[in-house]
Amino acid sequence: MSENVTNLTAATFDEVIGATAEPVVVDFWAEWCGPCKMVAPILDEIATEQAGRVKITKLNVDENPSIAQKYGVMSIPTMLVFHNGEVTKSIVGAKPKATLMAELGL
Repeated sequence: MSENVTNLTAATFDEVIGATAEPVVVDFWAEWCGPCKMVAPILDEIATEQAGRVKITKLNVDENPSIAQKYGVMSIPTMLVFHNGEVTKSIVGAKPKATLMAELGL
């Protein structure tokens, strides 16, 4: 995982989401999820290439089920985009980099 990707937990979620000026992408994932593993390197690349424009974070749903439940995440990978602490976009499923960049508006 890139040093530009932040791992979130239930304890750090609200602080990171609320304290970040740029949009925050939260990748809801699990170790056993094949499509999650496909999208992880793409998110690493985006985190490095778009540092300062968008913050990429990851939240393991098996370790933090309360956060996934709070935001209605029913399937993974799901990427929620937060701006000023509010969800502004939801992207479900693994996507190619170009599609993901377009959906994120980058």
